[in-house]
Amino acid sequence: MLNGFKNFVLRGNVIDLAIAVVIGAAFSKIVTSLVENFMSPLIAVFFGEPDFSQALILKLNGAEFKFGAILTDVIGFLAIGAALYFCIVLPLNKLHELRKKGDAPEPEATPEDIALLQEIRDLLKEQRSA
Repeated sequence: MLNGFKNFVLRGNVIDLAIAVVIGAAFSKIVTSLVENFMSPLIAVFFGEPDFSQALILKLNGAEFKFGAILTDVIGFLAIGAALYFCIVLPLNKLHELRKKGDAPEPEATPEDIALLQEIRDLLKEQRSA
């Protein structure tokens, strides 16, 4: 039983997943810092404040509906998405395109007549060996 567990834990997928979780947790600090220290002040420049959680509150029969808090979270989500896209995804896509340009072109497909001749050759080889 312990041997099976050891094989499971030492399998590449589990270790890769563990590394991804640790790197993701560390990377989230960078993204959070980027949003809090750059994107939020940028929002404050245009709208006066980066946090709308105390604005747009509707009180009805003692219940508070905080639409401003929802708006703040939506803006935060969009800011994180934009930061990831423009700072990580877009540069990596450009890097991938540059690397791809250096690769050799894809080989052309084999013409039908050549493929048919190769198939006949393979069948003749099978008949000789049988």
